[in-house]
Amino acid sequence: MTANPICAECGSTFTYHDGTLFVCPECGHEWSGEAEASTGADEPAARDANGNPLADGDTVTVIKDLKLKGGSGTVKVGTKVKNIRIVEGDHDIDCKVEGFGPMKLKSEFVKKA
Repeated sequence: MTANPICAECGSTFTYHDGTLFVCPECGHEWSGEAEASTGADEPAARDANGNPLADGDTVTVIKDLKLKGGSGTVKVGTKVKNIRIVEGDHDIDCKVEGFGPMKLKSEFVKKA
């Protein structure tokens, strides 16, 4: 027998299964078990400009000229970046761009090659 999940609203452990929903008797919160199962680590952390999932080691192409902060130069459209790493944060791609060195990019400005 599997244990019922803890209530997301109040943290109660006294939840029960009622038909297709889980119910918390303490706060009255109702939720489906499917929604809880779908929010997991199986969703990709980053997606490119076209919505394709990105993974560590992928090769991407820059789709817009990117001006560098704190330096002179621009990463031109069409620049290929190999062997990316996905990281948490606003700039979710960590990589080395040839001719510029290590930098962080936003996934919305690249497409999977």
